[in-house]
Amino acid sequence: MSDKKPNLEKDIFKYLKKKGTKFVRILFCDNANIIRSKAFHIDQLPEHFDTGVSITVAQQAFTVMSDVVIPETGLAPVGEAWLVPDWSTLHILPYAPTHASVVSDMFKDGSPWSLCPRRFLKQAIATAEKVGLQIKAAFENEFYLLKSTSDGIAPTDNTVFASTFGMDINRLVIDDIAESLIAQKIQVEKYYPESGPGQQEISIRYTDALQAADRQISFRETVRGVALKYGLTASFLPKIFANKAGSGCHLHLSLWEGEQNIVPDSDEIGKISKTARCFIAGILKHLPALMALTTPSVNSYRRIRPHFWSGAFRTWGLDNREAAVRVPSNFAPPSPTHFELKTVDASANPYLALGSVIVAGLDGINCGLDVGEPVSVDPGNMMQAEREARGIDALPSSLAEAIAHLNNNDVLKNALGSELAQAFIAVRQAEWEEMKNMEIEEEVKILLSRY
Repeated sequence: MSDKKPNLEKDIFKYLKKKGTKFVRILFCDNANIIRSKAFHIDQLPEHFDTGVSITVAQQAFTVMSDVVIPETGLAPVGEAWLVPDWSTLHILPYAPTHASVVSDMFKDGSPWSLCPRRFLKQAIATAEKVGLQIKAAFENEFYLLKSTSDGIAPTDNTVFASTFGMDINRLVIDDIAESLIAQKIQVEKYYPESGPGQQEISIRYTDALQAADRQISFRETVRGVALKYGLTASFLPKIFANKAGSGCHLHLSLWEGEQNIVPDSDEIGKISKTARCFIAGILKHLPALMALTTPSVNSYRRIRPHFWSGAFRTWGLDNREAAVRVPSNFAPPSPTHFELKTVDASANPYLALGSVIVAGLDGINCGLDVGEPVSVDPGNMMQAEREARGIDALPSSLAEAIAHLNNNDVLKNALGSELAQAFIAVRQAEWEEMKNMEIEEEVKILLSRY
């Protein structure tokens, strides 16, 4: 028997004791994209080190509104799944220093559970690796900082895009968020106030796909946890204020063969490689169905509108912020190095969103799809006839439309697997049915603290 595991357990216990840790949170993200956890006391580490903690399988049948089982998921409060820690993701929480967190994989009956979102992403990554591709990614988050008032909530400031005054007002909390991310080995790249009052954007460094999704969980947890220290609420909800900017969570992607980024190619259209063009074509082909996974809340579709820079049309462009897929240029070569899917927000489970985008892109490669010419104007300003002639169509305007597309998409459903597809669709369909007639104010009351 190898001494590696006992030594690792012993080393982690010593580390946590030295840091003054009281509880270890085992994190998971459900089909409604609520980050949840069960925690164990550090003295119980030997009991939970290998097997983690148990949860009811019905946990993957809950909606964002309440912890009530949706029967159409095929799940019931009978049977146990296990949250098994991936100890490589262990971090002390800077904003809650007596607690640590670790991301988990879900197991059932001693094997990886088919309803585990992280498992789905791992499978998509493995499929890419079979054709010699590694996927690197980063989620680019926008969020609001809000304060309590006698009338409810209000933004921390009333400034505009990239306002230095907005930076000054929110400096302490933003600096604390940045340092807390860095303490968890998440490299911070850029920060600026976004267009909405109190709205912020912090971008982090790209990394391997699985770690990118894990970091998205840590990012959301850290922003909200740090904001609480300052008496503020941080929310990633796509649309909080009807007449103010919405918050996206753009997904940046690059394709690699070993140590070589294969996105750039100066001889190809748009200066991106044939492989990248096929991958983007696959994303666009499946995007109406993908949206059930990348923009999966009822609230998401209040943001996705023409002229909102949210990717409301199924097209791509170079430095075109109205295209669903944007290929950003660099100041110096190589350029471009990656591409960005704008039709994503933080109501999306990052494992399901990123995994499904990889599946779609690989289908584009397998089918040899070509993405065509890039669009160099705002597609919302084009005449309908011109859009039709160029194969540009409006994307779904409601969660119900996106779910209908997903129900008819065999590529994505087969990749998800029948059990995960059934449970996810049932959860999001139930959310649509309950919330479809709500006004935005009622939605926000329910969703603000969830995302």
